[in-house]
Amino acid sequence: QGQLVESGGGLVQAGGSLRLSCAASGIAFSLYAMDWYRQAPGKQRESVAQITSSGTTHYADSVNGRFTISRDNAKNTVYLQMNSLKPEDTAVYYCHARWRSNYWGQGTQVTVSS
Repeated sequence: QGQLVESGGGLVQAGGSLRLSCAASGIAFSLYAMDWYRQAPGKQRESVAQITSSGTTHYADSVNGRFTISRDNAKNTVYLQMNSLKPEDTAVYYCHARWRSNYWGQGTQVTVSS
């Protein structure tokens, strides 16, 4: 059974940076498209960034130019580099794998103070 484990969240001041990691196990990682989602209190979960199995990326307008998604298939890991963080980036960030099946991680909290 597939499993995704996120790490790297924390508390950071506005303008700072964080790098989230999502380690996958039990799946053919290189075949999966990988996504980062986030959910702020009282709001719906939203897509932040996507990377296909071939490495094509797509970003939400709100993070484009500040966030970078990447993957290391040798390590079965996807990353989200977050720069120039804003208080509105505060949310629980979730990793998602999609191909023939869908898997979600447990989430990691990111808090950006003003």
